[in-house]
Amino acid sequence: MDGLAGVIPIDENGAQALVLADEPATSCYLPEHRAFLRWLAAGTEAGLKAAADAVLADPATAWEECGTWVSDGPAVLMDSTEAGSDLGIEYPDGGMPAEASVPLPAGRWRVRATHTKVGEENRVGLVQLLPAEF
Repeated sequence: MDGLAGVIPIDENGAQALVLADEPATSCYLPEHRAFLRWLAAGTEAGLKAAADAVLADPATAWEECGTWVSDGPAVLMDSTEAGSDLGIEYPDGGMPAEASVPLPAGRWRVRATHTKVGEENRVGLVQLLPAEF
């Protein structure tokens, strides 16, 4: 995947997946901002979240446009090395694939992303979903 995020087809019926690209990073979804937060560098979770809030509030933030994602509703944040069909199924050696629910309404979303350094310690990755015009 070129860029910080992108949309790929996942079946012949037109279903799509949003891919958070570039580098492996612990990620979570911030529903109040409709954004995925990627932990690139930070001393603490609180510092990372504060840096993300600052980036999202700054109108001068440089965003990369990453396409349009059509979603039929709630999604799942998962590691791209897992097969979606394996979610919720225990591994033979024990344990479960990591996944997190993303409470997203059905819609057409403009995807934008940034990797931004905030202060000396924090580097945040954000992939934000904005309602797309038809």
